[in-house]
Amino acid sequence: MACLAVSTWAKEMPKAGFGVQFGWAQPLMRMNNDGSHHTLNTVHLKGLKAGVVYDASFVAGFGSSIGINYTYGNSHTKWAKKDLTFSERKLYDYHQLELFVDWQYKFEVAKETYIILYTGPSLQCGLKYNNKYELRNDALREKVKDQCTSVERYDTDQHDLAMRRLNVTWGVGVGFQYQRYFLRGGYDFGLVNPYKHEDFANGNHTHGRIDQWNIRAGVYLWYK
Repeated sequence: MACLAVSTWAKEMPKAGFGVQFGWAQPLMRMNNDGSHHTLNTVHLKGLKAGVVYDASFVAGFGSSIGINYTYGNSHTKWAKKDLTFSERKLYDYHQLELFVDWQYKFEVAKETYIILYTGPSLQCGLKYNNKYELRNDALREKVKDQCTSVERYDTDQHDLAMRRLNVTWGVGVGFQYQRYFLRGGYDFGLVNPYKHEDFANGNHTHGRIDQWNIRAGVYLWYK
């Protein structure tokens, strides 16, 4: 098998390309309770993903894809009645950078047309995760400014809000490529606990993970 790989490499140099990608992302901030093993809360963020990618195929369609992405996500709850006079809601704003390495296999289904299967790790660094609370006077239809608060969760020491910046995920996905153009989509599973504190509410251990759905379209600016 090694000799065959070397001879194949010598006869046909590996294809490689450098390109850009842009798409949709949905980070999922999960918080679980170790005592009851159920999800206490999941924040669904909707946003965008953009980055650069280097793709190389080595032997018989097997290769790798590496790159750097920027991900932005935000979300907010609907106004909900707090009492007869006031309503409240929460807003979320999230920014991160990620370095990913995917191992992939390309099935050539037609000339210069491929179906792609890939899997691999991603190292994520949170740049900002801001949670904002707003209170509104329903009679006046105005926000109560002195009751509106904002917390940057990477910089706070508050017990149930403090989070670590670094996260590691493992992703799986499928893709399609035609000549220089490609489309990829997949799901990243969080592998580490992003919450700093060991207990929450009733004294049970707090844990969770940051997952992510994503779909990206791109083009190789250089492909040989």
